[in-house]
Amino acid sequence: MKTAVVTGGASGIGRAVAQRLGADGYNVATLDISPSDSDSGYVADVTDRAAVDAALAAVREKFGPVTILVNAAGVEGYKRFTNLTFEAWMKVIDVNLNGVFHCTQAVLPDMIEAGWGRIVNISSSSTHSGQPFMAHYVAAKSAVNGLTKVLALEYGPHGITVNAVPPGFIDTPMLRKAESRNLLGGTVEDHIQRTPVRRAGRPEDIAAACAFLISEEAGYITGQILGVNGGRNT
Repeated sequence: MKTAVVTGGASGIGRAVAQRLGADGYNVATLDISPSDSDSGYVADVTDRAAVDAALAAVREKFGPVTILVNAAGVEGYKRFTNLTFEAWMKVIDVNLNGVFHCTQAVLPDMIEAGWGRIVNISSSSTHSGQPFMAHYVAAKSAVNGLTKVLALEYGPHGITVNAVPPGFIDTPMLRKAESRNLLGGTVEDHIQRTPVRRAGRPEDIAAACAFLISEEAGYITGQILGVNGGRNT
């Protein structure tokens, strides 16, 4: 049985992905800075390489080598660019980009040895359209898309596929928090009316895309950016 690690798996999109992969029959462990209600949830800050390595060592001891990784850990931020401190910039870059670096680099040896691997990076539809007051977030997620393409080229010969899923307008605690702070440019319902499929996305929509990209049937798909956004970005 293959072992999957989902970062940011304690809530939101990461939690939905972990639940879907568990239902699909994989061994699933989550890494999150917050405790999870799962008995295979490990507390780790993805920006702390030592903590990531320690958590992954525990996962390997329980389940064996890690050959599936979904990088879903993320943090948002809202600030006009001229008011953005370098510290705030780096915090968002650290979690959203450097966290992907640490976790991916830490599991790649398992995948190379197995001659098979699946990596799915959760980026953001804001990389297509931009988003006011989120320069640091959009920059980090855009870099994740670029990193995805590079890793696909480097590790395809090892049987490893690397793809990205940029969610668009998914109903998560992060989205509702932004709505409560009047940072969405309207209410959730306003945005639903501007979405071609006329609903907000669900975390399960992202989980379904991840499940497909991880499947054997998707073995010829790599280096791709699969938008899941209800038609908001085409």
